[in-house]
Amino acid sequence: MAFLDEIIIHAKAGKGGNGVVSWRREKFIAKGGPNGGDGGQGGDVFVKAIRSLRVLDQYRSKKEFFADNGVPGGSRSFKGANGEDLYIEFPIGSKITKVATGEVFELTHEGQEIRILRGGAGGHGNEHFKSSTNQAPQESTPGKEGEESELHIEVSLIADIGLVGFPNAGKSSLLNALTNATAKVGDYPFTTIDPNLGDLFGYIIADIPGLIEGASSGKGLGFTFLRHITKTKIILHLVSLEQAEPMKAYETIRSELVEFGQGLSEKEEVILLTKTDVTTPEVVEKTKKEFENLGKKVFAVTLFDDEKVKVFRDELVHFLKQKTSSLEEKV
Repeated sequence: MAFLDEIIIHAKAGKGGNGVVSWRREKFIAKGGPNGGDGGQGGDVFVKAIRSLRVLDQYRSKKEFFADNGVPGGSRSFKGANGEDLYIEFPIGSKITKVATGEVFELTHEGQEIRILRGGAGGHGNEHFKSSTNQAPQESTPGKEGEESELHIEVSLIADIGLVGFPNAGKSSLLNALTNATAKVGDYPFTTIDPNLGDLFGYIIADIPGLIEGASSGKGLGFTFLRHITKTKIILHLVSLEQAEPMKAYETIRSELVEFGQGLSEKEEVILLTKTDVTTPEVVEKTKKEFENLGKKVFAVTLFDDEKVKVFRDELVHFLKQKTSSLEEKV
């Protein structure tokens, strides 16, 4: 099932409880003073950020959300209970637009809660209207309706590592090798048409669909998913040694990141030379040194060598432990 990164739902805060007309029962008096209580407040609607890869999947079929209504008031000045608030969970990195007003809310860190719809006020009971000139008020007021709106949710992945590179650079295969992901793999461009996610010892890796020259201006599939990289802490740039000119391939993708802007070109970047089995060890070493001259951390691996994949995985985890904590507040 494809990763769901955009959805529209409808939410409504609770209606306030009605106020009531009620009278005290007093001995020898048919009708005592007013004691009708106020209604309770309707429940509010909150959005809450959680660390989950596929929380939006549960909203594929359920699109309507309602907070509880307030309880009507009672006799003996009893105030109705407030309606229970509703919390709707979304992934970290979600941007929620309240369609009714155009307000935008962003969930940037785990556990963050934002109230986006306010419940209606409870109505007043007749006790509320008692005055020196009105000793026996007959009136009460109904509870007010709660706010409601369609909510447009757009998710930009917040991953520890985003895998970028040309189509067929080996991103999906690498994701599958490093994590428990089962990304589709094939020998043709654009095998990946949605971001695939995997978990590497608690670190989230996102396989971003292959970029091509011109992606920043809308060519290929890249434009749609470049925004996902903006919420990625570290870029792991895969360069296949099948390329006739690996450095030129690297520079092409780098130029797309610069053109897209939004800080992509300033992100921490690690370079991984893939498919080292297609050439000689001497060429691999020479190419690795050329990329190291860029001042980047450079790895080289073939997925046909399980031991080398394990070594790379361990080194990558060690690197992540060093880097991600210092980058946490920048995403």
